[in-house]
Amino acid sequence: MSLLLFGTQGCHLCEQAQALLSQLAIPVEIIDIANETQWQTEFAVLIPVLYHSTSKRYINWPFDSKAIFSFIQSLSET
Repeated sequence: MSLLLFGTQGCHLCEQAQALLSQLAIPVEIIDIANETQWQTEFAVLIPVLYHSTSKRYINWPFDSKAIFSFIQSLSET
């Protein structure tokens, strides 16, 4: 599954989201939106954002383990 975590340096919420995903053993690729104008425009006020690259669906903060698992399950149902 191709999950990305959009965030940026110095974002304490992004650090919390990354720690939660790590604790749940959910592999994600960390993307710093500061490096890409497209992501800045789309997600700047929403980060951290858990993004599924295949479906282009996402959930943004705040999310917890239940929301993450529901999101992942919804991806497998499509």
